[in-house]
This record gives sequence, C-alpha cells and structure tokens, in this order.
Amino acid sequence: MITSKKTTVKATVLPQRPATGAAARWYAASVFPGKEDVAERHLRLQGFHPFIPRCERTIRHARRVETRPAAYFPGYMFIALDVALQRWRSVNGTFGVRSLIMQGERPLPVPSGLVERFIALTGKDGLLDFSGGLTAGASVRILSGPFAEMIGRLDRLDPAGRARVLVAIMNGEIPVDLDSRELVAIA
Repeated sequence: MITSKKTTVKATVLPQRPATGAAARWYAASVFPGKEDVAERHLRLQGFHPFIPRCERTIRHARRVETRPAAYFPGYMFIALDVALQRWRSVNGTFGVRSLIMQGERPLPVPSGLVERFIALTGKDGLLDFSGGLTAGASVRILSGPFAEMIGRLDRLDPAGRARVLVAIMNGEIPVDLDSRELVAIA
C-alpha cells in the first residue's frame, strides 16, 4: 500500500504595519469613478488605512428616488502612510486606485488636521455630519458675514452643511442661507 503524503507549504506574508507614530501622514489618492469601495477594500487587505468621507446623496432614476451614501469627494480618498516605512508604491497598483497625488517623485501629504477634522465630523453611521450639534428650531448666533453677531432661529440644515436661519429684522423674520460653520448654538 503506497500512500502519497502531500506537503503544503504556506508562505508567511507579514502584513504591513499600520501607519502609526509621528511620521505617519495622510495622503490623497485618485480613484476610478465609482470604485471607492473597491479601492478601500483592497487597500485594507494590504494593511493600509484608507478613509473616504461619505455623505448622503439623493439619486433620481427611472421615476425612483433613493438616498444612499456616496463619497463626499468623488474620485478621491485619503490613505494614512509612513512613506519611510511602508511600501507606498503598491498603492498605485491597487485595484480601483489610479495613483497617489504626487509632487515630483514623492506623494504629496494633505495639510495637517484636514483628514482628522473629517474623521471627527463623521457620525456613527459613517456619514459626515456638519450640524455640529445644531438642530432645527434652535437659537443660533451668526459668527461672520454681513449678519455677524445677529441671533436667529435655525430653520433647516442640509447634509452638505448649508443652513437657513430666520433673522428678525424690521418686524419680520428674513430667511438667510449660510454655511453651518458660521453658526453657533446658544442656550
């Protein structure tokens, strides 16, 4: 009786260490249209830490209206990298990724604090929330612009960060459209 014993050898592939430490920065990458999710999945499989800011988009097609999450910056994503330690060139060959945004021969880091701010604005549902604790009907103070230091009532707030405030002027409430960053809630 002859038995053949198969030996399998598994190659041990060490995943790349996540970008940590003082040298880790965020870099922007251009992705193919509509392939943000594919690129994110493949980058995670390689050990990178991608981030795609998402918001809700309303899509109208064939007499149907749907609201679904979509990339806030279509065609772009952010990746945390330590270019001194990680093999950042493999990002350019990842499915769904066109290339890192480069400056000469090196990837160009995004300004410090930008991606961290987007992460802080991301809610538990994974979508950007620009409301900053603002709710419809709340009293707000306008911080800048021609209506600076005026107090009004927040009428509505859309997911893109625009707000409509009703400001009391000349015995009436005048609607004013502003960026929600120009508002602060008051008690």
